[in-house]
Amino acid sequence: MTEIEWLPADIKDFLAVEESIVREASDDFGHIVEAPPLGVLSPRSVTEIQRLIAFAGPRGLPVAVRGGAQSVFGQGQAQGGIVVDMGSMNRVLAVHSDRAVVQAGATWNDVLTAALPYRLAPPVLTEYLGSTVGGVVCTGGIGGASHRYGLVADTVLEIEVVTGAGEHVTCSPRHEATLFHAVLAGLGRHGIIVRATVRLAPAPERVRRYDLQYADFASCLDDQRRLALEGRFCHLEGRVRPSVGGGWHHTAEAVAGHTGGRAPDDAALLDGLSHDPDAVQATDLGYGEFLHRVDRQERILRVTREWLRPHPWLHLLLPDDTAQSIVTDILSDPAFRDLRTTGEVLLQPLSAERLRSPSLRRPPGPLVHLFGLRRTAPADDPRAVERMVAANKAAYQRARAMGAVVYPVSAMPMSAQDWRDHYGDHWRTLMDVKRLHDPHAILGKGL
Repeated sequence: MTEIEWLPADIKDFLAVEESIVREASDDFGHIVEAPPLGVLSPRSVTEIQRLIAFAGPRGLPVAVRGGAQSVFGQGQAQGGIVVDMGSMNRVLAVHSDRAVVQAGATWNDVLTAALPYRLAPPVLTEYLGSTVGGVVCTGGIGGASHRYGLVADTVLEIEVVTGAGEHVTCSPRHEATLFHAVLAGLGRHGIIVRATVRLAPAPERVRRYDLQYADFASCLDDQRRLALEGRFCHLEGRVRPSVGGGWHHTAEAVAGHTGGRAPDDAALLDGLSHDPDAVQATDLGYGEFLHRVDRQERILRVTREWLRPHPWLHLLLPDDTAQSIVTDILSDPAFRDLRTTGEVLLQPLSAERLRSPSLRRPPGPLVHLFGLRRTAPADDPRAVERMVAANKAAYQRARAMGAVVYPVSAMPMSAQDWRDHYGDHWRTLMDVKRLHDPHAILGKGL
């Protein structure tokens, strides 16, 4: 008997088990974890998902959700179980003056295509628009506007989920709020998002992007703190790049929107900052062009096939008072010296009060920093990935001792105790929701 012959006919009828489809569902953008499922469901309706859950639950079959397959450590895979590929439920159902109703498999590019003609857009977006709505909001979603508007998940007004008990539930901050807050930034452990109502806001016609250069890390960090709390820019990110002589060069990208032909006031926006005034680069772009700024980079990575190499990325949320020490420590670690030649380093300030989803854990204090170490493994070293993942774990443990929290979209193993420590006093709430809404513990990983 093959692995799938024992499945009942009503399940086999709509489950894809072809080798090529199963192989694709065994992989993701990280290209680190390979976990073949029994089959893949591309649902045409909520009912099909419910039928699958009704079958998988009592049998303890793991079920994972695949969106744009942008996870880096097998977060959307289901070894020996079923992968639900939400790409088949990808419609933008309605666009209103302040919100859009979309199926979870729609990409953020789909949302923008529908909303921008009305000069509307989500207030915060991640860089990569090929990710799905469901995939981003179940991880949280941090973007360049998060210092103003919080997570992408914080802009969600309502969601429909299929729980691990097979129930189809509509929830919001006012109805089934406990489930709502567990699912958003909850890593797919409490329900499968099938539909979301996301906030829209007026979109600027154009933006001016300022590239600010700094002579030292402390000055850059001070300006980032100030700009994150003041909110004078609509988009704020930082980059750390290798400099000649072995050090690091720090830059901040600050973006201001404008409409109606009125250009931003450069002097007012840059007043009081500590950047090198002679090195400022300002670029004017249409808003849609700015939002698609990583498209060209993606095309290059696909052509060079770097897109298909392993990506052992690590993302940490750093407390403000130890951010400089943690960044300096990790960037001086020989295990991360490859960052000088491949990948990129992100350092982005965030106003903590804007990060409202309780399932996203963060350090205490009014300001935190997203520290992203986005590496690509070399093609000629089969042991490199193992070393890089181990280096991620070691760096996390050192940073955690200084108050940092992992942003759990990273390529790093987490034990059951790691997850308990990660969630702290929120652990009991999540476990209570898990027992109620996923009684067979078939959804997601780590709880």
